[in-house]
Amino acid sequence: MGSRYLSTAQLQSWFIALDNFLLTQQSFWRERPFTTRSLAWESQAPELSAWLRSQSLAHAEHYQAHPTKLIGAPAPYTELALLSQQLTQLPASCSRTLSARPAYLSRDVPGRKWQQIASLAEAITPIDSTAQPHWLDWCAGKGHLARYLAWPDQTYSCLEYDPKLVAAGQQLTDKLGLPGQHQCQDVMQPEAVEFLSGTLPVALHACGDLHRQLIQGVIGQAVTQLAVVPCCYNRTATEQYRPLSKLAKASLLALSKTDLALPLQSTVTANRRETAQRDQSMAWRLAFDIYQRQVRDVDQYLSTPTLGREWWKQSFAEWCQNLAALKKIAVKPATDWLTLEQQGWQRLAQVRNLELVQGLFKRPLELWLLLDLALYLSESGYQVALSTFCSESLTPRNILLQAVLKK
Repeated sequence: MGSRYLSTAQLQSWFIALDNFLLTQQSFWRERPFTTRSLAWESQAPELSAWLRSQSLAHAEHYQAHPTKLIGAPAPYTELALLSQQLTQLPASCSRTLSARPAYLSRDVPGRKWQQIASLAEAITPIDSTAQPHWLDWCAGKGHLARYLAWPDQTYSCLEYDPKLVAAGQQLTDKLGLPGQHQCQDVMQPEAVEFLSGTLPVALHACGDLHRQLIQGVIGQAVTQLAVVPCCYNRTATEQYRPLSKLAKASLLALSKTDLALPLQSTVTANRRETAQRDQSMAWRLAFDIYQRQVRDVDQYLSTPTLGREWWKQSFAEWCQNLAALKKIAVKPATDWLTLEQQGWQRLAQVRNLELVQGLFKRPLELWLLLDLALYLSESGYQVALSTFCSESLTPRNILLQAVLKK
């Protein structure tokens, strides 16, 4: 296998350390600066609060992807950053050498996704190098991952819910003359696990309940090997996280859907135009938040809906007044819209810098969730390895969980 196995004791020790860190420091990551104007931890660390609130938006964006690299911030920032780094160290996957894939195999695949697929394929090592596995692509889309892994003559199956993607995937497979089958199947249905027997299941960025269902199915079918890259932990049917392992079930850490979304706030794929649009959207929403608190005389965040493109073609004043009408809020006469918009941008700079503290806990929380899965597999008779299969610049969700059933 291409990564180092972790013993049950190692998994347990690592989980306990992360659990303690997240529990004892939860005041630093539970609240959202975007919706809460004054955070609980700011009274505990007033110097850090004042320092972060004085920094520019450019400063926050420089460190947003890697908040642990920020130096010079008042205590306890550096201490928290060091603990975060120590608790989230992961080995890189041991890459195997694969034959070059033809360029036409990557048609219709976005460049970044193709790189992710190639990196993941090199990191997955079948335990029996002499036998050809039957690959099973869980939540396959068009099956690009399975085709890459199986090239040129290994068999594979793809499970996908969307019939249009199933049809498009089968058409690509048939056109290439590959021995693959694309099945229209909702993997959340009980019968989906029957497809797992005798396969090597793989999943790249399987969201929430989808990767949980896969892992539970693998255990139930006593599948020999698994390789999965989880994603979107908040995409779950329940409002509270449901732990799987014994240690996680015993933990005092109760996670809501909002908490589960924290690791997903890392983004490295936005271009300048998308970043500018996102910043404008957030600055205007924060300005409206200032406005609605004053008009309603209620110091509480008021959620606003997702707005169509036409909304962002308006001036700020028009946008704000139309949103007020949508939320049935009175329009305050003689409002200085220019000053209000400037206040929104100032608030955005403060929010983004305060979020750097919260950012120190994104990776620890993600690993806590992954270790719950890993411990569950270990309790069920599997050897487990965790590693990074690519750089975070390619995808922040770059942790590969591999498991092999003990003989």
